[in-house]
Amino acid sequence: MRIDLHTHSTASDGTDTPAELVRNAAAAGLDVVALTDHDTVRGHAEALAALPEGLTLVTGAELSCRLDGVGLHMLAYLFDPDEPELARERELVRDDRVPRARTMVRRLQELGVPVAWEQVARIAGDGSVGRPHIATALVELGVVETVSDAFTPQWLADGGRAYAEKHELDPFDAIRLVKAAGGVTVLAHPGAVKRGAVVPESAIAELAAAGLDGIEVDHTDHDEPTRARLRGLARELNLLTTGSSDYHGSRKTVTLGARTTDPEIYGEITRRATGAFPVPGAGGPVTA
Repeated sequence: MRIDLHTHSTASDGTDTPAELVRNAAAAGLDVVALTDHDTVRGHAEALAALPEGLTLVTGAELSCRLDGVGLHMLAYLFDPDEPELARERELVRDDRVPRARTMVRRLQELGVPVAWEQVARIAGDGSVGRPHIATALVELGVVETVSDAFTPQWLADGGRAYAEKHELDPFDAIRLVKAAGGVTVLAHPGAVKRGAVVPESAIAELAAAGLDGIEVDHTDHDEPTRARLRGLARELNLLTTGSSDYHGSRKTVTLGARTTDPEIYGEITRRATGAFPVPGAGGPVTA
């Protein structure tokens, strides 16, 4: 089985619609794909309706969190999307995205970058506006060569010249809320230092003690020594280890299935979840 547990659609900052994403996942030879848009489940219904035969969809979200001033992302799988407290927190994060993005656009303008809010809004479309949309605008303007090049201290990285904060969850609260909604939590790309500051291993140990289920080890932003170190940490803390592409369509160069999760780990995730269940494609309309 080929299992990719971290992808994004136009419901947040990917370039594939949810329907396109599941069709592309099937074409890429995946057996299981998770749709984990940032702080939203809005793409799930479309993905389910378009789910091809032979592909199983894992519903999820990537929750924006912050601990001691360091941003981190929590992958949440197979939770009940209607659980009110978790839904309220997701809404608070989403509502803060537009004013935050407008602030970053203004700061870029103050730095002499001729970016306009209308340009960023066009790029975001119906998705939850975020830094990748602003980064894409910088690529269009020729300010940077790639989206990744915009995530530096010079521009949009945490603490960067144009960075602005938004409402984010405490990761311990995120674990509690996802667990209460019957879901499973995995810390996304915990060693991705090229994105900015990362939480120390001591903090990951504290999160594990609070109920964190796993860490994303096999990720494009982790080199081999980082993966080896994270695998050792996971063994020490009895955490699951996942792998995934963190696919964003054409916004990034990584392809679907570039990194995958071991089927036994996937099986354990599904065993722990009680809020929702993986949905196998039947080649026709599927209702959530």
